[in-house]
Amino acid sequence: MDFRVFILAASTITVGLVELIVGGILPVIADDLGVTIGTAGQLITVFALVYAIAGPVLLSLTAKVERKKLYLITLAVFFIGNIMTYFSPTFSLLMIARIITSMSAALVIVLSLTITARIVAPTLRAKALGYIYMGISSSLVLGVPLGIIITDSFGWRTVFLGIAILSIGSFILIAVFLEKIPTGEVQPLSAQIKALGNKKIVFAHLATMFMLAGHYTVYAYFTPFLETNLQLNQYWISIFYFLFGIAAVSGGAFGGELANRIGSAKSILIILGAFALVLFALPYSTFSVPLFIVVMMVWGALSWSLAPPQQDYIIQTDPVSSDIHQSFNNSALQIGIALGSGIGGVVLEHTESVTSTATIGSAVVVIAFVCAVISLSMFPRTALNPKTNETDCD
Repeated sequence: MDFRVFILAASTITVGLVELIVGGILPVIADDLGVTIGTAGQLITVFALVYAIAGPVLLSLTAKVERKKLYLITLAVFFIGNIMTYFSPTFSLLMIARIITSMSAALVIVLSLTITARIVAPTLRAKALGYIYMGISSSLVLGVPLGIIITDSFGWRTVFLGIAILSIGSFILIAVFLEKIPTGEVQPLSAQIKALGNKKIVFAHLATMFMLAGHYTVYAYFTPFLETNLQLNQYWISIFYFLFGIAAVSGGAFGGELANRIGSAKSILIILGAFALVLFALPYSTFSVPLFIVVMMVWGALSWSLAPPQQDYIIQTDPVSSDIHQSFNNSALQIGIALGSGIGGVVLEHTESVTSTATIGSAVVVIAFVCAVISLSMFPRTALNPKTNETDCD
């Protein structure tokens, strides 16, 4: 495999860490800045929402900028955002810093994917992109326990100083090993918006969004959940997050294998149905730590198992616009994270019971299941090929 792919994957890990690493240290941040945990949870909500919008928009706005130069500029902005986070004395300034890091992280991830697809041979493209996605998922699920460990030893601000230092390493590697890459063809925003005319795929995007919303209704507040229900200290909480992360990283392989065996459509319904049940059962398993660990790891594995069958389903449904729809599906994922962390915050504010997040999260996943059923029940429509103006059957 081209060494440059691993450099790009390493960059995605660095920028991916910043999104959810605050999830495990929300109580510490809230206490330091004098806000409630629910308010602090909006650091995840706003980041994900800005990320979802910024990715396709910034890619279109910077379409004429040489790719390596743009990558380095974006990493520099990402560095500045993390330094701002480190020095932020108030919650408002911290939120501004999160917006800056969110926009820059979104562009780095999109650039990593598009550059990878261009620098490797077509026969290795899928495998190379797999490394990039592995970097993204690893950073999202393993960043939380790393944040807890670093915060417990050095304070929460050191987490973002460390990410800033890592971004310098990524900057140097990209500057040295990546050659100049000319701009390629980027779909204008108007074409991206028109692609949403396929209602069958729109409901698939909604299924992704509501599944992640249900997941993050609980996961964004998993630290107080563990503190309340299992009375765990920070050390054991970090262990539980690592176990969850290991299960989550393996979830993609499980989802892909399941889709290969029984098909994408059945896999989507099975995963969503099982996910709703596991979330609902989560608080009822806390009476036994071993049982809770099993349920938690099943939850973790299912949390990232939807992506492979969902992406395969999207490609099969609308091959002409599959690239655009995969971009939208990634945005739907981020909106789901924002929506879920927001819902969890509202639940905490109104019920004052972190245990209730699991019940509400399960109900949100049921909505995702309904959206998937609607999508799967629709007949494939005829898609218009934008290059030939001829119709292709989905």
